[in-house]
Amino acid sequence: MSEDRTPIISIRNVKKTYKTRNTELEALGDVSFDVFPGEFVSIVGPSGCGKTTLLKILAGLLPRTSGEIVVDPANFNIEREVGFVFQKPLLLHWRKVLDNVLLPIEILKIDRRSMVDKARSLLALVGLEGFEDRYPNELSGGMQQRVSIARALIHDPKLLLMDEPFGALDAITRERLNMELLQIWEKTKKTILFVTHGINEAVFLSDRVVVLTARPSRMAASLDIKLPRPRAQTVRTHPDFGRYALEIYKDLELS
Repeated sequence: MSEDRTPIISIRNVKKTYKTRNTELEALGDVSFDVFPGEFVSIVGPSGCGKTTLLKILAGLLPRTSGEIVVDPANFNIEREVGFVFQKPLLLHWRKVLDNVLLPIEILKIDRRSMVDKARSLLALVGLEGFEDRYPNELSGGMQQRVSIARALIHDPKLLLMDEPFGALDAITRERLNMELLQIWEKTKKTILFVTHGINEAVFLSDRVVVLTARPSRMAASLDIKLPRPRAQTVRTHPDFGRYALEIYKDLELS
């Protein structure tokens, strides 16, 4: 994690209420925490507690009802420096892999020709060199999610938001992609905010785990994970790994 202790983004008392014709649903109750440059932070919490809602608010895809999102203006432009990896790859089936990766470049009106080599490098980084001209339906689910990670990185965002990106994958593929994600994080030094239901996954990946309560969610705990890096699968046998997982589990039970 970076030694810079100025938050890249501060979430202060953020709330989200959905209004319907007859009622209001408080999806996000009152959430506050900071995210620091280069940090890998996981968010865990019960289903429906607003984890995805929070990421969408941070990405500018949803308005917040109240509260503040404060960014470090010297280091971060929230409108252009956020990458988003969704639960499903959401690739355009009629576009080849390389063209899917380059989609944000077209949206941001950046010269496409200047970014083709970078797109190829990112595909190599996620283990897909040689698949540039394939279509999404020719790839496995794990390979499609690798494409979506490359797509989220193409415009060099400082903050990468990941919404349960491996939740639909089998356990073996999920563990393999966990390792690949850590390698990407170590190489790119991106700040990552990662939503997961997996307590062990959160402990394995993170510098810090934020635990949210059931809806309307509030922060139940923020736990620093002081396991050695770089991490390999053997870190799961570290004496503190089970202790961290149990502490998160207890925080969830008490929330």
